[in-house]
Amino acid sequence: MTPIVHLLLLPLLVSAATGEGLQDKEGSFENTTLDVAEAPPVPYPIHEATGEGLQDKKGPFENTALDVAEATPVPYPIHKFEVTDPGVDGFRLTGEGSEDVKISSEGWLFLQHPLDWARNDHYIIGVEALKGNSVVDGPIYVTINVLDINNHAPAFNSSSYTGVVLEHSPAGVPFTRVFASDLDDPASPNARLKYSLVSQIPNKHHIALFQINADTGEISTTAEGAQMLKAREGIRYSRGEDQSIEALKTKFDNFCSPVQSIPYEQNPFFTCVERAELRRRSIDRMEDPDYTLIVRVQDLGGESSNSLSGSTYVNVIVKQNLWVSPGPIIIKEHLKEVYPHVITQVQSNDPNAIYRLVQKERVLNFPFRISVDGEIELTEELDREDKDMYILVVFAEDQYGNQLDPPMEIQVVVQDVNDNAPECEAETVFEVQEDEPVGSLIGAFLAHDADDTATLNAQLTYSIVSQTPSASANAFSIDSMLGEIRSLQVLRRRDSKIYHLDVQVSDPVFSVQCKVVIKVIDVNNQLPLFETNDYGSHSLAEDTPVGHTLLTIKATDADEADSGSSKIEFHISEGNEDGIFAVQTEENGVGELVIVKPLDFETSSSYNLKIDARNVEPLMKGLEYGKESSASVQLEVTDVDEAPEFSLDILDVTVPEDIAKGTVVLKVEANDPEGKDISFKLDGDSQDWLEIDDASGEIKTKNTLDRETLETFSVTVTAFEKNNPEKLSERELSFTLLDINDNHPKLTETYSFICYNKPAPVLIKAEDADAPPFSEPFTFAFNHGKKSPNWDLQTVDGSTAKLTLKKSPGADKTFTLAINIKDNAGLGVNQALEVQVCNCTELGYCYVEPGKHSFMLGMGATIGILVGIVGFCIILFVIVIRRSGKKKQKTKKAEEQNAML
Repeated sequence: MTPIVHLLLLPLLVSAATGEGLQDKEGSFENTTLDVAEAPPVPYPIHEATGEGLQDKKGPFENTALDVAEATPVPYPIHKFEVTDPGVDGFRLTGEGSEDVKISSEGWLFLQHPLDWARNDHYIIGVEALKGNSVVDGPIYVTINVLDINNHAPAFNSSSYTGVVLEHSPAGVPFTRVFASDLDDPASPNARLKYSLVSQIPNKHHIALFQINADTGEISTTAEGAQMLKAREGIRYSRGEDQSIEALKTKFDNFCSPVQSIPYEQNPFFTCVERAELRRRSIDRMEDPDYTLIVRVQDLGGESSNSLSGSTYVNVIVKQNLWVSPGPIIIKEHLKEVYPHVITQVQSNDPNAIYRLVQKERVLNFPFRISVDGEIELTEELDREDKDMYILVVFAEDQYGNQLDPPMEIQVVVQDVNDNAPECEAETVFEVQEDEPVGSLIGAFLAHDADDTATLNAQLTYSIVSQTPSASANAFSIDSMLGEIRSLQVLRRRDSKIYHLDVQVSDPVFSVQCKVVIKVIDVNNQLPLFETNDYGSHSLAEDTPVGHTLLTIKATDADEADSGSSKIEFHISEGNEDGIFAVQTEENGVGELVIVKPLDFETSSSYNLKIDARNVEPLMKGLEYGKESSASVQLEVTDVDEAPEFSLDILDVTVPEDIAKGTVVLKVEANDPEGKDISFKLDGDSQDWLEIDDASGEIKTKNTLDRETLETFSVTVTAFEKNNPEKLSERELSFTLLDINDNHPKLTETYSFICYNKPAPVLIKAEDADAPPFSEPFTFAFNHGKKSPNWDLQTVDGSTAKLTLKKSPGADKTFTLAINIKDNAGLGVNQALEVQVCNCTELGYCYVEPGKHSFMLGMGATIGILVGIVGFCIILFVIVIRRSGKKKQKTKKAEEQNAML
């Protein structure tokens, strides 16, 4: 059946579904003549007309919001309005969508044509109920929300891309980017795109050399690609070097030894090199790339079997990377050479690069410089003991100061020579208790050598040259490598209380003698004793500052004064598990108990400390420390009302600038030590971009962010007690906005001129408010994408192009050229550049005939003058009309007065 027949049958089917009006349509099986009225406009599909699923599409005559999927087959019933007035015999629609949405006389709202979300995502329609031609109810308003379906495949903005990557480029650093878009709803998964690499051609070893960021489309090298990518071999030329065939012959002679007497044209080796070099120069790398990547983009995040996709090609050209750091460079200190002395050479990938050398560290003396050919020279001798390493930073720039290659760091390591003798203290003193067993360690004697400790130049050896008194010869030994001194006999004070040793310290070149004093002290047979073993109880507030001294303690020792046996040190052995307290040992057995960490009543409200007094020297055998060498102290911490404390560790927040309004970017958390209710506030947001929930601490975006307005900013979050706002804590948060490609390159100047008598190229410059990789380098082209017979446009650098007049018009003329400028991500628009071709004066400016310049106004000035004149006339007209009206009123009043008289 045709669609028309379908529509004719619909009323009958609807009646059959409801059971209404069928009794009078029954009859016997005989020849019959039937009258069929014109079908009313109720275009339901047949399956809907059966009555299934229509009940939930009915509703009262009131404002309604309805959802309809785009591309729904038509005719399609949307909603039936039921009115209370029985006299209603029709309805009328007003507003949007009158071509696509209709309404029947029964009140059925239906689709006449399929909807398209990309064309309109919602309609607002007014509905009026009619009796005859009169409105008896309404209007009410129906909002039809068009639901997006995944009916648009993502598409790349270019059928092919070109990327240039240098050898040994770091893995993961993007060198090009692809970009796709989807016409479906960007807030739905239908437009959530995922990029992937389908193929890499060639791929002989089945190793992925490239990778793509699934979210951004940025293409970079893999770790394997960073190592394996190689450019096509070619002859290297330095800055300004001749690249003719004669220069090639010279290079051939330099590399081939001995020089051949065979003519170049008959030398098969030279002709092979010549053909290869000429072929390399003539090949179009755009037509013959090193690699071709097939990139696919899928919607639905690539996570569904129903994802739609698109593909593109990326032609990758691998360029020879001459910009390679030659470091580290090793130079001997005090090198005897003629200065300046060339230590290395760098070469930019651009033969016309201008080199600049700076130091990475801030040092007063920087003994390096660089020549125009990239030769790095040392200007004076180096001294490793002054500085053992320099980090040089080399820049390769064009004549405008733009970087041609990324900055290069070169390490210069100063190699040590043995130019320093060992050094030691004027006198080194050790103490040892008498009656120590043979072999006891007296101490480790150490000397110092300023030479490099990683070389033999600072490798020291030790030996005892002499001993005083000499009566006890060979009473000590010293380890030749470690410098450890040990006793070779039992030492007694009655034999000698002091020994003097001369120790010789040597490196491979130099030797010095050092003085060592060994004191034999009394055996440690006395215990340190506290003046009291109980220092009582003390109270302190929990906000007592760190460093505060709580009390002073004291102990004494009866051993020999000024010896390790009588010297006392204090240690807290119990009750200080959190390290809140410490004892600072003073001279003469005095110590101070101090706070070294903040107190917290809620964590611990009391402490019972045990403090021990100990000697530096060990006790004699059989003697042990007892309770008389320990003391106790009790501390009670009192509570104070403290400010809330943040538990936030994140101080730097990074968000994309296109983040939706109302999105939570961070949740700050704080707690009051006493458990009181707290609130939050946010200050310092000069752009009014953020807001904070005063109860939960959630920071949300309040307005649209814009990186071009402000890339980084800081705000202060304050947590305070609700009932006591003076108790507060502050935390500063720093926000950094990530760039998106929301700006296209713009011409900095939209007007220029060219002298046709002396035509010279014009430099046009563009700028982009976005940051890399969404800004430079730009591509410049004419709008039609083809070469012009009259103009030539060539890129100079990442932001500048050169416009050249190829064919002069021969007379003054102004041209408006459409220049298409795209950023690194392919975003760009056509822009008008007005170029005046004119006859110029000797000073290089357009010639204007005398008497004309004062009357020649621009379009803007002319329009302004005309608008001013018209405005003046209007004002004058209004004043005249008003005065005329006033005169008439005065005349009328005068006549009335005369009539009365």
